[in-house]
Amino acid sequence: MTLGMSFPEIVVVLAAALLVLARRLPSSRARRPVTMGASAVVLLSATALLLAGVRWQFVPVLAGAAILLSFSLPVLLGRAAWRAPWWLALPGWAACAGLLAAGPVAAWAFPVPDFPEPSGRFPVGTLVLEWTDPARPEPATPDPDDRRTVVVQFWYPAQGSATGTARSAYLGRTEREARVVSGAAADYLGVPGFLLDGASTARTRSVPGAAVAGAGGRFPVVLFSPGLGGVRTQNTAWAEELASLGYVVVALDHPYDSAAVVLADGRTIRTRVAATGDEREDERRAAGWTTVRAADLGFVLTQLGRLDRGEIAGPLTGSLGRGGIAGPLTGRLDTARAAVTGHSIGGAAALLAARQDPRFAAVIDLDGAPHDPEPRPFRQPVLALTHPVDPADNPTYIPRLTRVLDLSTATSYRLTVPGTAHLTFTDAPLYLPPVPALAGSLGRTAGLHLTAATSAAFLDATLRGKPGDLTAQLSPYGDLTVHHADGEVRSGG
Repeated sequence: MTLGMSFPEIVVVLAAALLVLARRLPSSRARRPVTMGASAVVLLSATALLLAGVRWQFVPVLAGAAILLSFSLPVLLGRAAWRAPWWLALPGWAACAGLLAAGPVAAWAFPVPDFPEPSGRFPVGTLVLEWTDPARPEPATPDPDDRRTVVVQFWYPAQGSATGTARSAYLGRTEREARVVSGAAADYLGVPGFLLDGASTARTRSVPGAAVAGAGGRFPVVLFSPGLGGVRTQNTAWAEELASLGYVVVALDHPYDSAAVVLADGRTIRTRVAATGDEREDERRAAGWTTVRAADLGFVLTQLGRLDRGEIAGPLTGSLGRGGIAGPLTGRLDTARAAVTGHSIGGAAALLAARQDPRFAAVIDLDGAPHDPEPRPFRQPVLALTHPVDPADNPTYIPRLTRVLDLSTATSYRLTVPGTAHLTFTDAPLYLPPVPALAGSLGRTAGLHLTAATSAAFLDATLRGKPGDLTAQLSPYGDLTVHHADGEVRSGG
């Protein structure tokens, strides 16, 4: 794609625009060959689009081209065409030009995501698994025999043979799953489903079922919980970058919370989360959802330990399996160096999971306000990335987050990044309109690179013990506040 458009899409727009210009050529001798050539190109490129499948963005373009072809028919037949005065023809030509322009504008506003190439030395593999916790009832259903099930997706360092092979779909392992998840996400956001069609057809930079890298020893683990109604793949660019740097990233779908979760047996579980408009009731619900998510994160960490010890058997490919994967990741997961992370309410779940589960060694909170009703001291360092918050709009967010960061007995960091919005810290800038209030003002990829770079610096320091001044590494990205273990708070940036 170029500028969000394929070659046939670009050609049909340019050829149709040429039809507009040909109609106003002063010489009839020039008008007919130009019209014939442009019409032939329009027909050929439109046919190519129809055979390949027309994106919704280019339906107006084809409509405008059809109108222009009908206007050009007398010229093509060699007949004298009546030419209206410019003041009478102008509204019609303006309408056609508007239809032609609508396609490129819509393609620019809602493109097929083009995921950035990871910068690390490892290619990236991915696979999806499903695990059921026999010890926990499903809190969202009344069935006492229904056990809590989560779907997890791995991104991991792969062997070099992964390069150039088929890349993974973004929103699901199959076209059906991608369409289901895309439609559910649109329903959750309250927008027409076709607006997210690009995301449902996108391909990422990872390879399904690729062989794990032979070098690198045991890899630190990074667990990720998405935002409210979000899905496991919502931070794929971030996950792929970390995996290319030698981390295994494991993201969760939380059934009845994520917009849609497709299970191994074919069932689709849609979200049941909903706000009431009552501030106290919504906070009570958020605390409940956070508690369930935190338990999911702890369960998955336990499963990863079992996987590393070879206690879980299952398929060796990227297909969904109930049991798990054996062999490739056995002995390669360093669960003693595990970070828990999340976006929005997923960040709140990460903070709660760390406080409850000392096995987690570090926390990354991507713009998530805490929802812990009984915050208490915890030992893990935290990196909290936030967008600039106006206290008039949200007076409690930063004070609540500051209170929790102050409870950590390790040095923690809050980085407020100029030009960001809540969704900047996800993949959303790749496929949503670049409206500052929606996706920030950093462009399509700058926010993704920033989130990955700061996360990698923090993880390298906390999980790998990499020497260096972390404060100096984080400060260039925004307004940094450092919460020291002795209770002293320093600001910089």
